[in-house]
Amino acid sequence: MTNRRSRNFFYTPPGGDLKILYQDDDLVVFSKPAGLLSVPGKDPAHGDCMEARARRQFPEALIVHRLDMDTSGVFLMARNKQAQANLGKQFERRKVEKTYIARIWGMPQQDNGHIDQPLRCDWPNRPRQMVCYEHGKPATTLWQVLEKGGNRALVSLKPETGRSHQLRVHMAEMGHPIIGDPFYAHDDAFQAGPRLMLHAVELSFYRPADGELITIQDPVPF
Repeated sequence: MTNRRSRNFFYTPPGGDLKILYQDDDLVVFSKPAGLLSVPGKDPAHGDCMEARARRQFPEALIVHRLDMDTSGVFLMARNKQAQANLGKQFERRKVEKTYIARIWGMPQQDNGHIDQPLRCDWPNRPRQMVCYEHGKPATTLWQVLEKGGNRALVSLKPETGRSHQLRVHMAEMGHPIIGDPFYAHDDAFQAGPRLMLHAVELSFYRPADGELITIQDPVPF
């Protein structure tokens, strides 16, 4: 198994209660800090996670989806089994629209594009993922440049599928790894940021109670 690269310091998420972006009787949406797992790790030392912190505030909170430990942003949880099933089906059927913001290394030649590269686990180096046209599962991402400056760009990323590490692998394969990525960035890009510069800025889904389409946003912290 490949270890994560480390810095002279580790990015540590702030302690305390999670910031609430939205709540109703069926669900609660938090702002996930970078550096925090979605669910507990196998090591007891990795018990601090979104699930555990959320349940300190909402004991009934249930997992609906996950974000990478290094990624920050909009994090949706259900407050009852019925809502969990409803929201889970929305994710499975790709009814949920997700938008991320990332700072990437280098300047793309185009201002937008569509990436279609199937992904599978790189088993000898898990949890890393890799592009594989023979055995990979379909993975597609829409991207658009928002800002350019120096040797970096700010981009909007919309995954049309939900593969593990999808945005991180697709950007790296494009030759523009996300800054601060401990798995896929080359050394210069890895060292250029204090953390993975990837943030789930917006999530749109249908509210279980009435079917209304709602959009929750979390301001970009970098």
